[in-house]
Amino acid sequence: MITASDIFTISSQKQFEKTALKVFRFQYENNLVYQEFCDLLKTNPQKVKSLHQIPFLPIQFFKSHDVVSNNNPIEATFTSSGTTGTITSRHLVTDVSIYEESYRKGFSQFYGNIEDYVVLALLPSYLEREGSSLIYMVEDLIQLTNNSDSGFYLNNHDELIQKLIDLDQAGQNVILIGVTYALLDLIEKRTFQLQHTIIMETGGMKGKRKEMIREELHEQLCNGFGVTAIHSEYGMTELLSQAYSLGNGLFECPSWMQIHIRDTEDALTYVNDGKTGGINVIDLANINSCSFIATQDLGKKYPNTTFEVLGRFDNSDIRGCNLMVV
Repeated sequence: MITASDIFTISSQKQFEKTALKVFRFQYENNLVYQEFCDLLKTNPQKVKSLHQIPFLPIQFFKSHDVVSNNNPIEATFTSSGTTGTITSRHLVTDVSIYEESYRKGFSQFYGNIEDYVVLALLPSYLEREGSSLIYMVEDLIQLTNNSDSGFYLNNHDELIQKLIDLDQAGQNVILIGVTYALLDLIEKRTFQLQHTIIMETGGMKGKRKEMIREELHEQLCNGFGVTAIHSEYGMTELLSQAYSLGNGLFECPSWMQIHIRDTEDALTYVNDGKTGGINVIDLANINSCSFIATQDLGKKYPNTTFEVLGRFDNSDIRGCNLMVV
């Protein structure tokens, strides 16, 4: 039996591989959707001896199937945002404490003690719907700061502007986490020269603005907030872990999460470092759903294990990997 302790104490590549292979076998045996997918690929679990031999479940399965690896009661259901009429992803979480441990430890690994910060959240499109895993995480981080200045902002931009100025002038370390279009809205109202504030964008225009390439977007945000780098968070409904970028669009994973880049034409093969391909995620915190997910994101990985997110596949189905998807 694999425990949360096995996952969150990983400290080497060898330990990661060993744990990932255990998780694969556990999920093959206990997750009927994943088992059926592996069987369609004619995967013999006993012959899987390396990470690249593990099948990655296309992320669309979270829209069409209940992806769970046990029969325990569902403690939380996280859902993706979607336009009217589209089918949204559902991540059925049977142990929400694993999610909490994952994002708390992940934050700590990259940013240190949460109590050293005020966390301000500008996440209108997420706040306005039910079931956002991002809101769950940020709400908890806000509580963990133990600081009455931490909180959410919806459309009260004037109040947020004053708060940012006052906290920065007082020398308080601040993290402003915001959806991209809302951060752009904010700097259209007021430009800043922030000395003690980290700007963290969570990506996406949510249909509110035209999509921009990262370099152009980050340049605008740097100029508007008066900062030298824009941080980013890479997470999604279907994952219980996040990767973080501390600038330049280069993301790093916590020790229990890894990115692998697959060939865009053949989903079962991998490309070399520095080449563009589809992002496969191993998230061992997903022990109770599926830890091996083929996303619809395009990216590159580098020899130092950092990675870039370059965009999304144009077509909705991932080529060569859409078995069973309905």
